[in-house]
Amino acid sequence: MNSYSLDYIDDLYVQYVRDPSSVSETWRQYFEQFLVGAGARITPPASTASSGDSPSNGSSAGARTVVSPAFANGQPGSSADVSDRTGSTGDQNVDQALWLARIQDRVDQLVREYRVRGHLVATLDPLGLFEHTCPELSPRSHGLSDQDLARPFDSSILENVSGSTLDIILKKLQSTYCRSIGAQFMHIDNRNIRDWLQRRMETTENRLDLSHEVQRRIYTRLADATIFEEFVRRKFVGAKTFSLEGAESLIPLIDLALEKAGQHQVKEVVMAMAHRGRLNVMANILKKRAMNIFWSFDDPTPELSRGGGDVRYHLGYSSDWKTASGDHLHISLCFNPSHLEFVNTVALGRTRCKQDNREDRSRQDVMTILIHGDAAFAGEGIVQETLNLSELKGYRTGGTLHVVVNNQVGFTTEPDEGRSTTYATDVAKMLQIPIFHVNGEDPEAVAQVVSLAMDFRKEFHRDVVIDLYAYRRWGHNEGDEPRFTQPQMYAEIDRRPGVRQQYLNRLLKLGKITEEEADEISRDRTEKLESEFEASKNESFTPDTQTLAANWKEYFGGPEPSDEVDTTMPVERLSELLDTLTRLPEGFSPHKKLKRPMQQRREMASGDRPLDWAAAEAAAFASLLDAGHPIRLTGQDCERGTFSHRHAVLHDMRDGSEYCPLKNLREGQARLELFNSPLSEAGVLGFEYGYSLDCPSGLCLWEAQFGDFWNAAQVIVDQFIASAEDKWNRLSGLVMLLPHGFEGQGPEHCSARVERFLAMAAEDNIQICQPTTPAQYFHLLRRQVIRKWRKPLIALTPKSLLRHPEVTSPLKVVAEGSFRKILPDRKVPLEGAKRLLLCTGKVYYDLLQERTEKEIEGVPIMRLEQLYPLSPEEIFAAFDGLAEGTEIRWVQEEPENMGAWPYLKLKIGDELNKRFQFTKATRAESASPSTGSMAAHKLEQIDLIQAAFEGVTN
Repeated sequence: MNSYSLDYIDDLYVQYVRDPSSVSETWRQYFEQFLVGAGARITPPASTASSGDSPSNGSSAGARTVVSPAFANGQPGSSADVSDRTGSTGDQNVDQALWLARIQDRVDQLVREYRVRGHLVATLDPLGLFEHTCPELSPRSHGLSDQDLARPFDSSILENVSGSTLDIILKKLQSTYCRSIGAQFMHIDNRNIRDWLQRRMETTENRLDLSHEVQRRIYTRLADATIFEEFVRRKFVGAKTFSLEGAESLIPLIDLALEKAGQHQVKEVVMAMAHRGRLNVMANILKKRAMNIFWSFDDPTPELSRGGGDVRYHLGYSSDWKTASGDHLHISLCFNPSHLEFVNTVALGRTRCKQDNREDRSRQDVMTILIHGDAAFAGEGIVQETLNLSELKGYRTGGTLHVVVNNQVGFTTEPDEGRSTTYATDVAKMLQIPIFHVNGEDPEAVAQVVSLAMDFRKEFHRDVVIDLYAYRRWGHNEGDEPRFTQPQMYAEIDRRPGVRQQYLNRLLKLGKITEEEADEISRDRTEKLESEFEASKNESFTPDTQTLAANWKEYFGGPEPSDEVDTTMPVERLSELLDTLTRLPEGFSPHKKLKRPMQQRREMASGDRPLDWAAAEAAAFASLLDAGHPIRLTGQDCERGTFSHRHAVLHDMRDGSEYCPLKNLREGQARLELFNSPLSEAGVLGFEYGYSLDCPSGLCLWEAQFGDFWNAAQVIVDQFIASAEDKWNRLSGLVMLLPHGFEGQGPEHCSARVERFLAMAAEDNIQICQPTTPAQYFHLLRRQVIRKWRKPLIALTPKSLLRHPEVTSPLKVVAEGSFRKILPDRKVPLEGAKRLLLCTGKVYYDLLQERTEKEIEGVPIMRLEQLYPLSPEEIFAAFDGLAEGTEIRWVQEEPENMGAWPYLKLKIGDELNKRFQFTKATRAESASPSTGSMAAHKLEQIDLIQAAFEGVTN
């Protein structure tokens, strides 16, 4: 019921007065109660009703009604006489009561408008350049006159207020919702959450009563932030620092958030942020010694960073934090490259893994703080992917604190050029969470929203957003001239004292601090920075380097080790595990089409049937879980498998219940997390990469629906997976499962773009493998975990080969074999070969079929199962026995300009041609990976296979 219902109620009431029997029994009872409550001096007609429920929770007549003293005297006190009002009953007392209900409803609607739209007129912009108007907040827009300001109304709709005049109600609303804090929360559907927020804000008028100690702490943090920036700018003139000046309130904001986290018993905090203010955060929050930061400006040892490292404002750091109350937290600031927001899900993945490592199922021991920029938050789609993960069971972390440092400009782009929304944070309204906008030049308002936001996260385990309105004092970077494009903004900035000075003036006025105390704080900070600066100039100074975390002590990166790791296991145990995977709970009824595969897997377990691809994968997973290694696998439809081969999670056909055999191997087995992901690549791949950073002993896998889908996550691969060790000395064992193979499904479903990975391959940074047998796949997965060398693994997995009759491996070979980088031809020797066909992946089976059917002799087929790292020496060793001058023909399904051919030609082509003839059989050079025509694909495939054997005679 709302104000639009009033005309209807008026009509009903007039009918009731004229003839009580003309309205329903419920309405008769309601009007009787209303008239008594309103104190109308009439005797309502006797009702025939003996029972019934009156309307409830309405905002119309009868809801929270109070009769004013003016009405008691028969004086409406308004410019219009009651008898002139529409719908008059002819009885002045009744008309007065009805009018009072209507005007009370208008007051209630006005209260609601302030809750919904008060943020639009809040004083958020420190520069005062942008002002919003909201006519809905005017009493007149609700039919309330100036005379009504002094009239008492029922104000129980507001928290902690009752029996107030309209003027007092308005002041309460303006104080709560229209000062330095603008709250968006009425979009939240859950009334309990809305009521909680209203109660917290309206009982305090959205303002904390801060102690002297807290006020001094806030000022000290502002001083830390300001003095650091001024010192760096003075000592390193013209250097890029991406200064925090203009948004210094970020430092007390984080400080207070960490203090609150300690009170909430949080043990670890994972942070991520872009480059603006990062040096300040590292110095003043993570307590990185300033001498290390100063040393990086001078960069005195360039030879140590030749070809590696990263710029200082992309680096991460970790440290311990002790709160004022004595609580201890560990803080990790994630490394972040130039794509500002892509680190978001990396940080969330790290948080999730840390929670899992602690067996923190409530997801409250570890939390994430993400610090965003306004333009990036509105502009980069990865933000939506990040928000979407927050309430999904496979990615939930118990609530993230999002802080948007709102510079009100993106480099040189104005807000009206960079977003189509009122606020940069409007995308966050997709979640049922509050968004707090706050003026960054009101540090005490900042303290209020931090306290409120952190308590909200603790109470509801959900994300929360703080939009910190600020500005950039020096433009995008210190060498940039912002006045070229924002002259008015920077004219205002040039006139403004910093937030530290403004807050100091306030504290001095209140007598909360003295000039001498403030000077002492400044002097102490400056002296410390000077001391650190001098120390950084000492020739004997060497900067601190953060080593791998304690749980990484056993693991290493660098070049691939030459010694092979033992990935075998007893046949009997492997058989037991495979058989266990076929045993279902009593009464569980999977789909009838799964009964035959389950029976076949029992035969595989007994050794009566060779293992197919899915069985080998399941066996690898089971063996690792059995040995204590946790596994996490996510991806679109990965539980069943895109090609309906995995069926790791079974569904009962009668009640839809689920059963995962891999989770039921034995008591005490390792943790398995297996989740279908949302339709996201960048966000989910970033999450799994982040998870792998804190799970060195486990197997972390992300599976693309089709191999080329990772192109939507190119940034994660380029800036994290492929380069993290080189830039930041961070290791990862993440596995990317990328289905690959040309089977006529069109350009976007054939190629995992191996050429892109090979172009990024250097310094043994990643592994690129395309196993062609179940046994190879089994040992590849086990090798990834068992050996201590940690590198991301790009595994090109099959599609049509999943059920190919030739793609099987005997149980004994699976159990007792090992992964081999190069698979020679076991049937055709190299000695006396007419031509050697060299290939990788699915095309091997096409070549094998052609050779068999045509009975071609003297042409061995060799497979490269690991494309990288693979040294020329290893390749040449595989050619032992091949006569010099013999043709080695590389065969690939990809076009000539794609696949592995360009890489191999560059890396080994010249050396090969010195001893052999190195040629190729490929599809023609193309801008697209493949044709979209199945018929054309078949013709091309025939041509390709014939080209491989062309010129060979028996």
